[in-house]
Amino acid sequence: MGTTRRFVASEKRRPGHTHALLVTTGSVASIKAPLIVRELLKYENVEVEIVSTKAALTFFEKSDIEELGRHVWTDDDEWDIPRLRALQPDYKIGDPILHIELRRWADIVLVAPCSANTLAKISQGLCDNVVTSLMRALSPSTPTYIFPAMNTLMYEHPLTAEHLRVVKDVIKYNVVGPIGKALACGDIGIGAMSEWKDIVQIVVDRFQLQLSPGLEGGQE
Repeated sequence: MGTTRRFVASEKRRPGHTHALLVTTGSVASIKAPLIVRELLKYENVEVEIVSTKAALTFFEKSDIEELGRHVWTDDDEWDIPRLRALQPDYKIGDPILHIELRRWADIVLVAPCSANTLAKISQGLCDNVVTSLMRALSPSTPTYIFPAMNTLMYEHPLTAEHLRVVKDVIKYNVVGPIGKALACGDIGIGAMSEWKDIVQIVVDRFQLQLSPGLEGGQE
């Protein structure tokens, strides 16, 4: 809901457009969020929304997204505590709830990056922030992609394998990556998020998107 912003899927969805929802969580790979958004917006008839955990915002500035004409939705937008406490007369059953409106809006969901913490929460069905509430509320028919990103030993932890099994085999999400490379912590091994251009390409291929006239592919 939020004190200054209101998101209603029926008002935001545009006929003939692809609606891509980018979810960022507490991994350093969230630094790639502005690149993903900028690249997606180069394609015709594409709309992008971004929803982030508090930890994700350690790695990029909201202003980097706002410069692209988009808002970063967070817990602050989901729960307007003063308004709820005051029980203002204009609050009523049926008013828009952010995580529900976002899932109604989305044609595809990209959790990029998906930290070990958020992966564990999703696999167990926890709903303690706007991101995990959104994930729990998603329709099974919404194409959803999980891009794990974590330290190699976190990825190799036996619980991670179980969480990924649940996400893939029970919830039926698509899991892509992680990949091997030098990690932000200095370790070398598997655990890095898939390349951001490859993430964009998944959306492009699935919806057969075309670049807007005069535009070329993204930049590193």
